[in-house]
Amino acid sequence: MIFTAMSDGRFDLGSRWCDCALGRGGVTSAAAKQEGDGCSPLGVWPIRRLLYRPDRMLPALAAFSACPKAAIAPNDGWCDAPLDPNYNQPVQRPYPASSEVMWREDHLYDVVVVLGHNDHPPIPGKGSAIFLHIARPDYAPTAGCVALSAHDMTEFLAALEPGSSIAIVAADHR
Repeated sequence: MIFTAMSDGRFDLGSRWCDCALGRGGVTSAAAKQEGDGCSPLGVWPIRRLLYRPDRMLPALAAFSACPKAAIAPNDGWCDAPLDPNYNQPVQRPYPASSEVMWREDHLYDVVVVLGHNDHPPIPGKGSAIFLHIARPDYAPTAGCVALSAHDMTEFLAALEPGSSIAIVAADHR
């Protein structure tokens, strides 16, 4: 199944459309994507795995997702330093290079769906940590990820099938 995130802030859950947040820089082609540009990369991205905070998300909720899953721990990070050999990969914090904190207090990473953008193999500087995660209550833009409300995330997880992907596409404004 391919779920679609539109550049105008709509997300196709398969059974209905809902709101989503995208990058503060808008959307850009995968070829033009650069680390730190705040853009969500256009393209179809396979779902690699589900990460979740076990202290905030019921393990049973993760159980009805059809993808590999793992609990996030307080020292988990994601390397966003383009010149580091672990660029765009999970790391343990503290880490000597720049890395995203995965154990967040603001609930955005209570559920994280890792998307297969720039990961096989990662190309330095072409973007890291492109996730589907929980949106802020006002759907404020992300740093390049796609974000859904907690309610819509629950529906998304229930609809996942093995081999599912997320397409980030430009909205057609005719």
